[in-house]
Amino acid sequence: MIRFLIITISIFLLFISKSYSYVGPGMGAGLISVLIGFVVGIVAIFFAIIWFPIKKLLKKKSNNLEKKTKSKENNNN
Repeated sequence: MIRFLIITISIFLLFISKSYSYVGPGMGAGLISVLIGFVVGIVAIFFAIIWFPIKKLLKKKSNNLEKKTKSKENNNN
């Protein structure tokens, strides 16, 4: 798959031609929007992969700690 991708990119780079077109400010704003969306998406993915398992682990730990303290209180009475 990677070999196919490298060959395809190489072919496209060999046949580069000039493009006589106008790229206006709307295209620039669109490009900036896409880049910002891409960065926000990557951050959201990392947040979901890292934060939610840690949050679940901390919640489990907190519940276990509460159970231990309640059982100690019941034993002391």
